Amino acid sequence: MGHLTEKRMIVVGLLLLTACDGGQDDIFPTDPPSPPSSPLPSTPALASPTPPALPERPPPTSGDPSTSCVDGWRTPPEGSRLEARPLRVLGRTVRIPGDPVIVEMRYFTGPESPPSEKGYIRTIERWYVKLFTEADLRFQGRFLVESREFGDGVAAVAPYDTEGYRSPDWSGFQWNEADPAPRTYAGLPGEWSGIRYDFVRGGAGLDIPGLPAEVTGCLART
Repeated sequence: MGHLTEKRMIVVGLLLLTACDGGQDDIFPTDPPSPPSSPLPSTPALASPTPPALPERPPPTSGDPSTSCVDGWRTPPEGSRLEARPLRVLGRTVRIPGDPVIVEMRYFTGPESPPSEKGYIRTIERWYVKLFTEADLRFQGRFLVESREFGDGVAAVAPYDTEGYRSPDWSGFQWNEADPAPRTYAGLPGEWSGIRYDFVRGGAGLDIPGLPAEVTGCLART
């Protein structure tokens, strides 16, 4: 695992060597991807990966509490368990090709969506993670990881070059037992299983927003 300040010169070199020859499809395609008609394995037609844009200066490392980020947020110390935890969850959910380069990470806590008085989900731990890998530049994105008393998981994913917390950038995936096969989606890193829905507004049978209003501001200026 590397960090932004250690990798900037390497990425500049990659920028000189890598060409982009395609665009990006709509965020939410009308029809789901069709399975290949041939029995032989096939590789999806993808545009050449574009080297990730990096911030000109290091991102901030903390944010004060506010009405939209009730407990504030902070960047976990490098090498800490608090930093490693969301990366482990990501690695269980989607195959990460090589060591991730962390561009930005925020840790924050707040209520469930919708808020609940049940003690075991009264306070949820959340991480915002923006990263890419040098081994495969197609793997670059933004992730929301959540931890509850009964388990951890990747709540949502967004394209790398999006900003903040806005619809329809963030996608959630509702597990579908009838169609468990993972698929690739334009603009998103890796492969994802389930029914794709708008995480910000809710969908796929979930008529509630993905994040409560008490923590949406924790993603401001990301």
